[in-house]
Amino acid sequence: MSKYVVKATKTGYNFALQASNGEVVCTSEVYASKKSCLHGVASVAKNAPIANVEDQTKEGYAKAKTPKFEVYADKKGEFRFRLKAKNGQNICASEGYTTLKACLNGVKSVVKNAGSRVEEI
Repeated sequence: MSKYVVKATKTGYNFALQASNGEVVCTSEVYASKKSCLHGVASVAKNAPIANVEDQTKEGYAKAKTPKFEVYADKKGEFRFRLKAKNGQNICASEGYTTLKACLNGVKSVVKNAGSRVEEI
């Protein structure tokens, strides 16, 4: 079963969205409070299902309206995505994938699992 794992860090709180197979699909920034972290979780649940996909790996790509997943290649040549809310703020980001197809499957997983339960540790 998929879930958001909310945990305390040395400087605040963050969350990770885990797919049903236990793989982390995306993680958040560190929030100052648990309340703001839970708002981040709610933002993923609200924005991911309606988000556009902006494939920045294509030359001359079309800019998508927010909310959106920005798919891009990093300096190491790995593919990553970040979910941006309607206000343009980053909500969560992925780890690196070796192929664009795997990265796009990660986007699909966030959309599919956006309404998951929250587990605090």
